[in-house]
Amino acid sequence: MAEPLSLLIDRLATPIGELIVLADRNAKLRAIDWTDHEARLKRLLDRFYGKARYTLTPARDPGSLTSAMRRYFAGDIAILRSLPVATSGTPFQTSVWRALRRIKDGTTISYAELATRIGKPRAVRAASLANGQNPISIVVPCHRVIGSNGSLTGYGGGLDRKQWLLAHEGVRL
Repeated sequence: MAEPLSLLIDRLATPIGELIVLADRNAKLRAIDWTDHEARLKRLLDRFYGKARYTLTPARDPGSLTSAMRRYFAGDIAILRSLPVATSGTPFQTSVWRALRRIKDGTTISYAELATRIGKPRAVRAASLANGQNPISIVVPCHRVIGSNGSLTGYGGGLDRKQWLLAHEGVRL
């Protein structure tokens, strides 16, 4: 039986709540979530890696990723592009998550545009679901996807946080 995946966990106070930062031993970001959604994060980890197939070890600033997130909240939006990530998901999900990382800072796209960007323009609902399963919010910027009519739509951290993140990045809605 393979060794459990060893994940390092840190926490960061932000202007919109405490953030959980999870990294692997290779300094790759595996997950980010808000502490008020910690139970959801555990369910996601169980689904992606298997129950009891990972360990969580408290760490200070694993791979300097917590420091990088601190820089983001201080206004260095471009830092997100340089952060190494490792996700576990289906090929379709990972294609959506790669497309999310290509959304330019300070801009938004619709779910329909997201589906088009992955070459599956009829898969709007599936792209939306994959967007919602993104384990590395903010860095894989699912908050930059909005409704076709320009409205704010679901965000796992809540619409208030989504609105704050977009404003922080210079998006005018």
